[in-house]
Parts: sequence; structure tokens; C-alpha cells
Amino acid sequence: MISKDNKQDIVEKHGASGQDTGKPEVQIAIFTARINDLTEHLREHRKDHASRLGLLKLVGKRRRLLAYLRKNNIERYRSIIAELGLRR
Repeated sequence: MISKDNKQDIVEKHGASGQDTGKPEVQIAIFTARINDLTEHLREHRKDHASRLGLLKLVGKRRRLLAYLRKNNIERYRSIIAELGLRR
């Protein structure tokens, strides 16, 4: 889990305001933070299959949001990929 403060920092960095949680860039950044936390958790707890399922669902959600952003605005897509360091 990411902390409330960490999530607020992500929203302020990627959103238009501190309350702008609906932008795809904000959602992708939050999903990326959660995916990174779950990945670290699963490196230590290899048999935690429930968390692994949650990780796969988050990756799918992020992939769909990235596809939406790529289809609608390629410049915003490229900027979020560069900021987050994703390999797409």
C-alpha cells in the first residue's frame, strides 16, 4: 500500500491540481507506485498468490489506461512513459 502522503504527492505532481485524481496520467502514476510496492513485496514473499493476482490486475488496468492515452493523445502518452520510466 502506498501512504496517503505519497499518493497526494503523486496527484500534485501529475495532476492539474491537488484534487485532480481522474486524469489518466495520475491514475497511471498511482498504479505504477502500487505495482512497484507489490513487486517488492512479492520478491520477499514468493508464495503470496493472492497479492500476485492483485498485481496482475493492476498491470492490466495500467495497460488499458496507457492504451487509451496512446489512442487519444500520443504526446501525453509519451511524456508519462518518459516520466515514469516505463519500457513501452
